[in-house]
Amino acid sequence: MLRTPRSLPSLDVLKTLGDDTRYAIYQELASSAQPLATAEIAEAMGLHPNTVRPHLERMREAGLVEVRTGAPSGVGRPQHLYSLAAEAPAPAPESPSYPMLAGMLVELAERTGVSGDAAAVVGREQGRVDASTYAAAPSCLEALVDRLDRLGFEPSVAADASGENAVIAFAQCPFRELAEAHPDLVCALHRGLVEGFVAEMGDASVGPFHTLVHRDPCQVSLVSR
Repeated sequence: MLRTPRSLPSLDVLKTLGDDTRYAIYQELASSAQPLATAEIAEAMGLHPNTVRPHLERMREAGLVEVRTGAPSGVGRPQHLYSLAAEAPAPAPESPSYPMLAGMLVELAERTGVSGDAAAVVGREQGRVDASTYAAAPSCLEALVDRLDRLGFEPSVAADASGENAVIAFAQCPFRELAEAHPDLVCALHRGLVEGFVAEMGDASVGPFHTLVHRDPCQVSLVSR
């Protein structure tokens, strides 16, 4: 009888980590030098604790995390502290082949006539998915800034000339090399991502979106409703 090597993750583990939010929580725990409470994980990820709890429980059932009871931090019951289980696999580093694959896919899209409008549609769909994890965020602006920061855009916020709307500037573009080579597609994807995110949040709308073709750094205006 053949046995699965212990070093290979089980199907249940793969299914558990196949969820983007759970994998992000997993990475948060892996990068922490000490066990974290539910509230600490939720704050670090911009999520509500009620969103994080079922993901932690699912990861515990899969044997990925361990939980212990810590001393109470105030009035109330002691808090649960989570850390990666000793047998849990280490989060995989990003494969160096991903940038190459991304470049080939963008080149393929351009050669086959994919338009910027079509790219924006794909971006909007992903933006709506991303926003669904920020339902408890105080505002669209705070949620969007957090999401862009996690994606590597290093956003900074300032008021526009009227003082009523926000301008988010991107000090860093994680797609810059691709964007410079294929601005119509890559910048349209980014614009769609922001538009879909903002539309899903519902308390703001997207104003002018300036790409690297227009200015450096790129920026977007967010109009409050």
